[in-house]
Amino acid sequence: MPLFVAGLSHRNAPVELREQLAVDEDKLRELLRDAAASGAVREVLVLSTCNRVEVYAVADVPGEARGALFRRLCRHRGIETAPVEALLYTHADAEAVRHAFRVASSLDSMMIGEPQILGQVKDAFALAQSCETVGPALHTLFTQAFAVAKRVRSETEIARHAVSVSFAAVELAKKIFEGLDGKAVLLVGAGKMSELAARHLVEHGAFPIYVTNRTWARAQEMARALAGTAVPFDELATALAAVDIVITSTGAPEPVIKREAVQRIIHARRGRPLFFIDIAVPRDVEDSVDTLDDVYCYDIDDLKQVVDANIRERGREAHRAEAIVDREVAKFLARLGDVEVIPTIVSLRERLEAIRSGEVKRTLARLPARATGRRGRQGALRPRDRADAPGRCPRLRRPQPQGLARRSSGRSGARGVSRARGPARRSRGA
Repeated sequence: MPLFVAGLSHRNAPVELREQLAVDEDKLRELLRDAAASGAVREVLVLSTCNRVEVYAVADVPGEARGALFRRLCRHRGIETAPVEALLYTHADAEAVRHAFRVASSLDSMMIGEPQILGQVKDAFALAQSCETVGPALHTLFTQAFAVAKRVRSETEIARHAVSVSFAAVELAKKIFEGLDGKAVLLVGAGKMSELAARHLVEHGAFPIYVTNRTWARAQEMARALAGTAVPFDELATALAAVDIVITSTGAPEPVIKREAVQRIIHARRGRPLFFIDIAVPRDVEDSVDTLDDVYCYDIDDLKQVVDANIRERGREAHRAEAIVDREVAKFLARLGDVEVIPTIVSLRERLEAIRSGEVKRTLARLPARATGRRGRQGALRPRDRADAPGRCPRLRRPQPQGLARRSSGRSGARGVSRARGPARRSRGA
């Protein structure tokens, strides 16, 4: 199977070049069909994401096919070919299989363990199938790559630990509260990161959601997006008394949540923890708030420390995942070798049968005419070999004339009598 993968990714190409090569779905369909029609490749799939552009293909001459494919891609995108070709990496055969398994398992991602890449690979595979550029080799490769990715996620914890600020906020909240079900959340400000954090909290059971912002229209807009309730900004103190988790990202030059305001609501909370996630820079929550009883404050640097620790943990899990990939590559190549041997075995059998048949014909041709005829007669079924031959079915007793039957029975009777009388004669003779 002359399989190869060629491309560039976040590891060897700047984002400026990657974004120039990014291809939308319609252009990708056109590119796939053009590549297949050119005859340079037997099978082809293109994976285009924000972090990589890769071509997986089966070709008789991989080097020529790689050059033709990327020249076509650059022409589609209107960019020079030389800067792209200078950065291209290429993997062939076993290394191409390993690369496909690692990409699908997110071991080659910018953020190891991120879940999006598997969906992107599946989308690229489905698109190539719809363009009829996937044959048996790529179908087998990517079907197995999906299975390997699933095994990596189920047998390791590579995707368990949060590696984004919004996910880290959820992890910290779960450590402070026994569970997030029914925990009320207040968003102060309407930043994108706070919205993501709120969505992750909701996915883990937090509800209801309140949103406050200096711009009332913006508060209402985000509240609708989160199926929550907008709160006027001047009612912030009242909202603080009612919720369990507060996410702040206002962009204000000074803290909007002061120690005095929080201290006034502590008694009314009756010991319920209040968790602040301050992801604003400058910070929205005053430093001294964290010294109050039952109040927990985490800023962006605290969350970054959690993320860094989790990245290190993912790195340890990645070693286990790499071992799984190595075993799966070996098994895949062994199965592929068995499949490739089958046509050879079939061809050998056909060749041997042709030799046997030819020898039989030549031998028969050399035999004399009488021997040939006799051989032909011997080849036919002889009477004793046929199903209706006498030796092959029970013989029917022929009916005998009546007198003959009596004589036979008489003889039998006589013999019977002689047997019976034998001892008597011997006794008299004695």
